[in-house]
Amino acid sequence: MSLTATQPAIRRLPPETVNRIAAGEVVERPASVIKELAENALDAGAKRIDITAEGGGLVRLVVEDDGKGMNEAELALCIERHATSKLPVGEDGQDDLLNIGTMGFRGEALPSIGSIARLSITSQAKGEGDAFTIHVEGGQTHGTAPAAPLGRGGTRIEVRDLFYATPARLKFLKSERSENQAITDVVKRLAMSRPDVGFYLTLDGRKRFSVAAERGDESEAGKARMSAMLGADFGDNALEVDQEREGVRVSGFASLPTYSRGSAQHQYLFVNGRPVRDKLLHGAIRGAYQDFLARDRHPVVALNVDLPSHMVDVNVHPAKAEVRFRDAGLVRGLIVGSLRHALAGAGHRASTTVAGFALGRVRPEGAPSHGQPYQSAAHHVAAWGRPAGPAEPAQGQVFDPGMSARVEPDRSWSQPPAGEGMSVTERDMDATAPTPEWPLGAARAQLHETYVVAQTADGIVIVDQHAAHERLVYERMKKMIADTGVQRQKLLVPEIVDLDEAEARRVLDRTQELEELGLVVEPFGAGAIAVRETPALLKKLDVQGLIRDLADDLAETDQALSLKEKLEDVVGTMACHGSVRSGRRLTGEEMNALLREMEATPHSGQCNHGRPTYVELKLADIERLFGRR
Repeated sequence: MSLTATQPAIRRLPPETVNRIAAGEVVERPASVIKELAENALDAGAKRIDITAEGGGLVRLVVEDDGKGMNEAELALCIERHATSKLPVGEDGQDDLLNIGTMGFRGEALPSIGSIARLSITSQAKGEGDAFTIHVEGGQTHGTAPAAPLGRGGTRIEVRDLFYATPARLKFLKSERSENQAITDVVKRLAMSRPDVGFYLTLDGRKRFSVAAERGDESEAGKARMSAMLGADFGDNALEVDQEREGVRVSGFASLPTYSRGSAQHQYLFVNGRPVRDKLLHGAIRGAYQDFLARDRHPVVALNVDLPSHMVDVNVHPAKAEVRFRDAGLVRGLIVGSLRHALAGAGHRASTTVAGFALGRVRPEGAPSHGQPYQSAAHHVAAWGRPAGPAEPAQGQVFDPGMSARVEPDRSWSQPPAGEGMSVTERDMDATAPTPEWPLGAARAQLHETYVVAQTADGIVIVDQHAAHERLVYERMKKMIADTGVQRQKLLVPEIVDLDEAEARRVLDRTQELEELGLVVEPFGAGAIAVRETPALLKKLDVQGLIRDLADDLAETDQALSLKEKLEDVVGTMACHGSVRSGRRLTGEEMNALLREMEATPHSGQCNHGRPTYVELKLADIERLFGRR
């Protein structure tokens, strides 16, 4: 389009338009307003933040805090564009963008909100008796005026008619319910990042949640806040993470593999207390759990990454939702290592929700209410030391011929069938050892040639023999590969894969790592890679597709996930076929050997796909089922 004589080639935009353009970056939806205002409150030293929203946040938003507040001069200046008290000044007298220790620093939030809504700010500086208020409507500022004292230091900000000055933005918002959910998610993330601060959220007159400031040390306060925000089940099934390397610390909580969700939405990541959504961090979590969960399952985690401010750049996104690390490899490696260390420390532990689900499913058919006695369908399981023969159904019972119990006399361990061996230690063979010394108890029966029933000191354990042995064999094979390396096979004719130069360079930069995984590659001209050897485990392999997937993985997560997952899938399949099958009768010694090896093997509480290998039921819970408690 050509320019006319009356239209200048370049013109200066008015401040109102500049503010509205900036608001489009900073204020995406009502939840963005809540985030910015709550972060300001945290920077002001607030220990209590009350948040109210009406109509999905479009009608009215209120954020009130007990921070240090502002005097009249500061109140007049806070709504000016790029006015901030948070950006530090370096020794050279220049603003230091490399050492930012606050949540905000741009000075854009308040003027951006005021340019598209009706904004009212009332503040009282701590230690002063006077309060002042200021109003901004569609970018038009009204001067400061005295206001009724708040009774304490702090600030109250009210936003009405959000986006009334930019009505086109309203067409892109979602339903009121969705906006309320987004607000809840933002406040939840902030509450998890600061357990020392109380958060109170009210939506349309109804209290959505309220969490008081937690007391105690960092670990106790953090776990209490996570349990309050994510539920008591998470607290019961969370592993504490706390590792530090080269000035970078990773702390927080991560769920057991058996306590997983169907999406990654329940992964909460914080960098120096700032909630972020970072592909590198999510990729590190996926890499740490790739050995324990199927691709469609995701752990629940809440991790804090604390590092010196000069090692992270938070000035890469207007909404400050993304960060950039100076040493991304160090951060990623520390997250993967700390999560795997926590998972290894869990041993054979499985999620408590597995037992809770099992108890919830136990509902006798036809059981009357109000605790009246009933007759249940019971199965006979033979006791140890006598054969399990057919039994006549007793009065009121139904005999199930599909259930069998395998009973073998106690005798010393004998060599098991080839390929199904289970190692035992001298302590395991000690039949006089009391049951409490064994976390998974002593085997008592085998049901349906699939499930091993063991008695513990305070309950029973039911083990899926195939899933449990599959994990044991898988761990053995992993150790063997780690000790001897992945065996490779040479291709008769090297496979040439054409990529763009950046993708090829990413793959070739990881030549040594790929060689350890059994893949030998070398450059073959500009943007081309020659594949000369592939892992022997991967018989039929789409080399072209694998290399392209690797290039994508390295671009997104800086990890060779595709190749690792393919190898683990093959090893998992081999472990599945090499483990004891369902339907095979085990001797008493074999069952006990299986239990002892599970206790000694990390991660044996879940199979390779994150499903539990055993269910533990406490005696007290069983007694409740029968009305004994």
